[in-house]
Amino acid sequence: MGIDIKKHLTPPVLLVLFLVIVSLMIVFPVLNMIILGAILAYGVRPVARKIQSKLKYSSLSILIAMIVILVPLILLVAYIVMELIAILSGASSSATYADINGVLSSVSSYLPWSFDVNSISSSLNSSVQEIGKFLLNYLVKFVSSLMNITLDLFILICSVFYFARDGDNCFEFIRSFVPDDSKDFFDKTVESVKDVLKSIFYGHFLTSVIIGIFGAIGYSLLGYPFGIFLGVLTGILQLIPVFGPWPIYWALFFMDILSGNYPRAAVVLLFGFFLSTIDMYIRPALSSHYADIHPLILLVGFLSGPLVYGIVGFIVGPLILGVTYVVLDSYRKEYILGDE
Repeated sequence: MGIDIKKHLTPPVLLVLFLVIVSLMIVFPVLNMIILGAILAYGVRPVARKIQSKLKYSSLSILIAMIVILVPLILLVAYIVMELIAILSGASSSATYADINGVLSSVSSYLPWSFDVNSISSSLNSSVQEIGKFLLNYLVKFVSSLMNITLDLFILICSVFYFARDGDNCFEFIRSFVPDDSKDFFDKTVESVKDVLKSIFYGHFLTSVIIGIFGAIGYSLLGYPFGIFLGVLTGILQLIPVFGPWPIYWALFFMDILSGNYPRAAVVLLFGFFLSTIDMYIRPALSSHYADIHPLILLVGFLSGPLVYGIVGFIVGPLILGVTYVVLDSYRKEYILGDE
């Protein structure tokens, strides 16, 4: 039985479609901030409700909850940028020929053939300085685009506030367009999306925070410079399923081997194995009660999300793919397997 398209494409419907398309074109440049605001609002609302039970003012409770949650995130980004600038500045100024010559000489003593240490060290030294200059220039350009960053942050903060305050009204507005025979599927889909959010937060972000804290404490106790920063990098890498903390502790291990600090090299390797091992216990314990998402879906989301949405893609990418997966799975169970 064919569908009469002309019957459904009435002037009001065409007007609505036109306005929706134009609105999406206007919103698209800041769509990532709006989506991220909706995600953060989901985490802000429980905190705001607890505060509201004592203050009785919803708007003030939401603002306090946003400060509690958003300010640490903004400070973390600022800390990462400042530490990167300090590390790159120090690396470009301390990467002397003597330092590189010493490392190459120690390496050549273990090799069966000889090579020109001075020539290789000169090339490496210039390469390190060029890389450092490139990264510093990139950071300068990043800071110079503060106007765009400020606009994005303003939209993000407004989105978090209004989604946290009026999220229920927004949900009911969208639900009112759903046909009655599909409301049950819509409600189940919304619950599945909530499970995805909880799974990603508890099973991945909270795990990375715990691993990052362990890493910062361990690297600082072992005497590494920028120990806290190394812990932050460990937590960030922990978000990516394939990576985890191993690039950090293996790099430190080889640095200690080259510098002749063999006891610390052995200790940091054991510590790294400890970080990788506890992940296998923490992640399932935190996320097993919520959505079971295949690691490949999260991996693709974490790697491709930043290419589309920038730095917020680390959150938006896996979330969109995870939500798409559970929606398809819910549709399959409701309309395909249910009809069999």
